[in-house]
Amino acid sequence: MQFELVIYLLCWQGLVVYAASAEDISTTILFCRAHSIEIAVCGGKHSTSGASSSTGLVIDLAKMREVAVDSTAKTVTAQGGAVWKDVDEAVAEYGLAVVGGTVNHTGIGGLTLGGGYGWLSGSYGLVVDNLLKVVMVLADGKIVTASEDENPELFWAIRGAGQCFGVAVEFTYQAHEQKNLVWAGQMIFPAETVDAVVDFSNHLAAVTNGDCGLVVGVGAPPPLNGDLGIIVVVFYNGPKQQAEALFAPLLKLNPIINTAGEIPYSKLNGIINNSVSFGGRKVSKGSSVITPISSSFIRNVIEEVRLFHHRIPDAKRSLVLYEIFDTSEWCKVPQTAMSFANRGPQQNAMIAVIWGDFANDDVCRSWARDMAKIFNTEFGRAKKEQGITDEAVGEYSNYDGKPLNLWSENDSKLKQVFKPGLSSHPRDVFGVNFERLTELKVVFDPENVFSRSYSLIPVQ
Repeated sequence: MQFELVIYLLCWQGLVVYAASAEDISTTILFCRAHSIEIAVCGGKHSTSGASSSTGLVIDLAKMREVAVDSTAKTVTAQGGAVWKDVDEAVAEYGLAVVGGTVNHTGIGGLTLGGGYGWLSGSYGLVVDNLLKVVMVLADGKIVTASEDENPELFWAIRGAGQCFGVAVEFTYQAHEQKNLVWAGQMIFPAETVDAVVDFSNHLAAVTNGDCGLVVGVGAPPPLNGDLGIIVVVFYNGPKQQAEALFAPLLKLNPIINTAGEIPYSKLNGIINNSVSFGGRKVSKGSSVITPISSSFIRNVIEEVRLFHHRIPDAKRSLVLYEIFDTSEWCKVPQTAMSFANRGPQQNAMIAVIWGDFANDDVCRSWARDMAKIFNTEFGRAKKEQGITDEAVGEYSNYDGKPLNLWSENDSKLKQVFKPGLSSHPRDVFGVNFERLTELKVVFDPENVFSRSYSLIPVQ
């Protein structure tokens, strides 16, 4: 393609490059820098913020999805465009599993670089805790490997803020034995069961040794014909008999729908794919809850969702959820061991807003912000009540509907590049690691080439 035609296309509607190698990406980065073209990087296409798209140039990794397993070392290496389905199925052939997310068409890159919670986190920690090395293409076009032994400062930075430092083209993870089936599925309950469901959530958080997990959502699933209900996704890494004994309090509530049963682990991350399908207009916002969770608080959440659905029928697929895992494994890793800064006893909460009409953009995004404030207030109250003073930031950055934002050293207020913006200030996302992270940003990307997520360099 002639240079003039490339520039014409960029001026007209932007350009997507489907890279096939790290060298392709390096060449593309250098070309964009030479001509002041904005770069965005796209992997699994799960971002709700716009950070993976641009009217400049998008480097799409969709053609880079190869996965290789070393069954002797129990490691797996995957290209940056792979999704978790690619990884899950590849390692399953060897009786292995990798800590991934909870939806298998999510790209491995974004989930990993942002920290990564998943069904096996209670046993093995976060995705970044199981990351052994990464091959990156940096802002200067160099292709480098980052690990504990090679470029350790870069490795520290990318485990939590990787999207701010370059393009990750290859990940190597520690895998774990997973020969048995797991017990998992979805249950749907009427909203009136809220107290019992919350009680069980608190019980599971107190007794789990990492072999089980729970996601509880408030929404209007199709079987309820528009009525609100409680969606519970259950997981137990063991046989059906033991699982049903542990989850007996839920089963006794006679769920309207119950798909729980024994399945291969490689199928687990696909059981809620339909609830987060592609297309439509979406945004997410994260917060946290502390167990024991207040059932009166969740009743208030149900009422807030009910009022929102009534006010904006276009957004009836929206839901609010919280997760329950054993937190002890990821809390073993010091808060400053890497840039990811949300290690603590709290559980993730997420506000997921889904709608269709662009006329509802502002009101839907505003509601996500308002719900996050409600959760943040309750989170702060519960922490104070329990005397919890850890340095965890209380927001999982992968749930932050983060638009591009700029900040000034002398102004803590965000200067949003496009409205309305849900993003937290990067200082609030990276907490005690923020200062070191900004210092490393200047070393590896002083011109802020990679700024489509959090901008770690202040506005001059």
